[in-house]
Amino acid sequence: MSKTAIVPTRAENFPEWYQQVIKSADLAENSDVRGCMIIKPWGWGIWENMQRQLDAMFKATGHVNAYFPLFIPLSFLEKEAEHVEGFAKECAVVTHHRLEAKDGKLVPAGELNEPLVVRPTSETIIGAAYARWVRSYRDLPVLINQWANVVRWEMRPRLFLRTAEFLWQEGHTAHETKEEALEETRKMLGVYEKFAREHLALPVFTGAKSESERFPGAVDTLCIEAMVQDRKAIQAGTSHFLGQNFSRASGIEFATRDGGREFAWTTSWGVSTRLIGTLIMAHSDDDGLVLPPRVAPSQIVILPVLTKPELREAVLRAAEELAAELRMQTAFGESVRVEIDRRDIGGGTKNWEWIKKGVPLRVEIGPRDIEKGAVALSRRDRSTKDKEFPTRTEFVASAGALLESIQNGLLARATAFRDEHTKLIDSADDFRAFFTPKNEAKPEIHGGFALAHWDGTAETEEKIKEELKVTVRCIPDGGDDTPGVCPFSGRPSARRVIFAKSY
Repeated sequence: MSKTAIVPTRAENFPEWYQQVIKSADLAENSDVRGCMIIKPWGWGIWENMQRQLDAMFKATGHVNAYFPLFIPLSFLEKEAEHVEGFAKECAVVTHHRLEAKDGKLVPAGELNEPLVVRPTSETIIGAAYARWVRSYRDLPVLINQWANVVRWEMRPRLFLRTAEFLWQEGHTAHETKEEALEETRKMLGVYEKFAREHLALPVFTGAKSESERFPGAVDTLCIEAMVQDRKAIQAGTSHFLGQNFSRASGIEFATRDGGREFAWTTSWGVSTRLIGTLIMAHSDDDGLVLPPRVAPSQIVILPVLTKPELREAVLRAAEELAAELRMQTAFGESVRVEIDRRDIGGGTKNWEWIKKGVPLRVEIGPRDIEKGAVALSRRDRSTKDKEFPTRTEFVASAGALLESIQNGLLARATAFRDEHTKLIDSADDFRAFFTPKNEAKPEIHGGFALAHWDGTAETEEKIKEELKVTVRCIPDGGDDTPGVCPFSGRPSARRVIFAKSY
């Protein structure tokens, strides 16, 4: 059995493998508050790149950033019944505004007149602001995004995937017409799909959620669904058409062009640090993290070979010169991001640390390489034993193309994996077999995405969920809309939908 850097392997214990990849890459750790995490510099660097690149895409579509309060009056949530019901079990609530010493302990004091909910999402408090700002059709559209943290009390936390506090962006827009709001909902789903595919190398299905899976209070929820390497689905982003539900609750009313009064049509949309967890599960291997170059904090790491103290300065100087040349190159329209690891530790240890961190290109340079005018090059998307020895000039000239090749290769690999494990299923028995482990004592990775007919009823959906822990992930765009028969109820089905187990 081959030795791997991560124990256990994906095949042996996928959930534990995931935790060990995070630990070995030094991405994050659990905090002293249960369910919350500390995002460490390498993990933050990934999120920072995601945030920066997505933010540019939002602004290119006409959106601007703002910030709204962390605390939401309880009465605001109560205005939209379906919304508060959907989030009630996850809400953290502030009831006091100070602490007092009593018997050597600090106890809450100063009860608030009205409890404050720690932001689980911001539709209600942003709606209250929009109600003040919007008076006429001339004030529309309002196209605002905020980068923020939210709190949803989580009983089964898992780093990046489910934490009590997480980071995200939430866009909130208000429009004059239903058609404009629907166009906005679809447009932002397209932004997420493009970002997932081109920046994260994640092939995703786009489509609409079933009624039971919609955002609380939404008329319609669109989503992007990714498959990770244990063949489960992750909802990687959502875009909601809210109709006039929240504008009615918040009083976002405007004077129309013909002198009448109407409630605004609103949307909301968001992605979160869950994208980091999705990326890890989709691309990483049994030696650690594998990062798409577009979001890697450092795209190239230079590892100076410092075995001879008398040549240390010369090697470091050569590494600095190489880094400067590489930073003059571009990949994906940006300067290449380069780091030099100057630490005085063993070369093998240093090399493996960067393998586990998932840096796309590792470059060793030592006295012999300097003499030959060459470098030793390793790609993270290939075997750890693979090494090339281009001339320094050749490497510098090809650096951008190499990074783009890795990015494209990861997308192609993930797409092939998804397609291999996406199956058309027409019978209930085949459906059950697809989602049932062959060995219950040691369940191997199984299942995937099932394209199957569904009668559209919540009754059938709940039956499948209870029996197999499988849900309707989305009604896919551009899918097979040929009518058929639901294999579980025998009733007519308008089209196939995507079923999967999910995180």
